[in-house]
Amino acid sequence: MAHFFSDKAIENFKTVQTPFYYYNTELLKKTLQVATSEAKKYDYHIHYAVKANANQQILSIIREAGVGADCVSGGEIQAALKAGFSAEKIVFAGVGKADWEINLGLDENIFCFNAESIPELEVINELAAKKSKTAQIALRINPEVDAHTHHHITTGTKENKFGINLDQLDGVLNKLQTLASLKLIGIHFHIGSQLLETEPFFMLCKRTLEIQEQLAKRGISLENINFGGGLGIDYNDPDNHLIPDFKTYFEIFHKHFPVKSGQQVHFEPGRSIVGQCGALISKVLYVKEGSFKKFAVLDAGFTELIRPALYDAYHKIENLTSDEAEETYDVVGPICESSDCFGKALTLNKAHRGDIFALRSAGAYGEIMASQYNCRKLPEAYFI
Repeated sequence: MAHFFSDKAIENFKTVQTPFYYYNTELLKKTLQVATSEAKKYDYHIHYAVKANANQQILSIIREAGVGADCVSGGEIQAALKAGFSAEKIVFAGVGKADWEINLGLDENIFCFNAESIPELEVINELAAKKSKTAQIALRINPEVDAHTHHHITTGTKENKFGINLDQLDGVLNKLQTLASLKLIGIHFHIGSQLLETEPFFMLCKRTLEIQEQLAKRGISLENINFGGGLGIDYNDPDNHLIPDFKTYFEIFHKHFPVKSGQQVHFEPGRSIVGQCGALISKVLYVKEGSFKKFAVLDAGFTELIRPALYDAYHKIENLTSDEAEETYDVVGPICESSDCFGKALTLNKAHRGDIFALRSAGAYGEIMASQYNCRKLPEAYFI
C-alpha cells in the first residue's frame, strides 16, 4: 500500500476545518480480509469490539465483512443493530449492565451475555423470567494471566473489577443451578489490551484447558470458548506494520488450545481491526518558544485523542506540510490542563503556524473517546 496520505489528500486537508478524524477505508477492508481469512482457517468466530470505534460508516464496513459485534453497553448494542449486525452475532459484556440494557439484549435475542458476578446472574435471570425467556450466558472468568501491558488496560487478574475469580467459580456454578431462566453456553476471557507478546496468549490457552477440565468433572461441557481480544498494533512504525500479525495470533490458539467436537471458539478484536486505519488531523496554532524548549501548539487536544493523557500512550506524529530541517518540539493541545500533551522532545520537520500535523494510529479509542470538555465541538470524520 502507498503512503498513508496521498499528496491530494494533504492538499485537501488545508481546506477543511481542523481537527478532524481521517479514515482509510481501503486499509480497513484489507485488515478485515486478513483477519477473517486467518480466523476462517480454524473456523474461529470474530466479534468486533465496538468500544474501539463506533462510527456508523466504520461499523457498516465491518459488518459487511461478516463478523459479529462485541458490545459493552446498551448504546453499543443499539449502534451495532443500526449498522446492520445480526443480533445472533452480538455478545454483551461489561461488569455493570443496567436493567434496561439487559432487557434490550433479551428483547433483541442477542447471542450471549458475558456475565461477571452472581448478582448480575440473578438480575439477568429475574428479567428473563419476567419475559418468559431463557438467557444464554457465558461466564467471564479471570484466568490470572499477566498481560504485560499498561495497568489501566490489564483486565484478567484478581485485582481488576472484571470477571469471576478462579476461587469463586465453584460457588458461581452452584448458584447457576438454581437460576432456571439462564443457560450456560460457555466461558469468556479478556486479559488486557495492546498485547504485543505471545506468551500471555499461550498462558491463557493453558489456563483455559485447566478450567475446562475442572468443569468437565462437574459434568459441564462448554459449547463456546471466547478468548476476548487484546492483540496490539505498532504505534511506533505504523507505515511498515499497517496490518497486525493475525496469522501468528490465531496460530497460537490453534496450536495450544485443541477444540473439542462441536465446540466453537470466539475472539473479540477491536484495536487490531481499526487502529491503523484512522488518524487525527490537526493544524498548528502557534509555535511557542520557552526558555528551554519549543512547543508546537495544535488545535487538537486530549478532547480529540485522550490516550496520551490517560495512558502516557505514544502516537507517531508527522508534519505533513513541511520538508524543512528537523527540530525538537513538545507537541501540545489547547486544553486548559497540563496533561494535554501529545508528546515531548519529538523530532519533526520545522513547524510553522498553519502546518498540518497527523497523529497516527488513531482509528481506535480516538473518535469514540472524544469529549466536549472546555465546551469544544466534537470533530467531523472524513473517509477515503
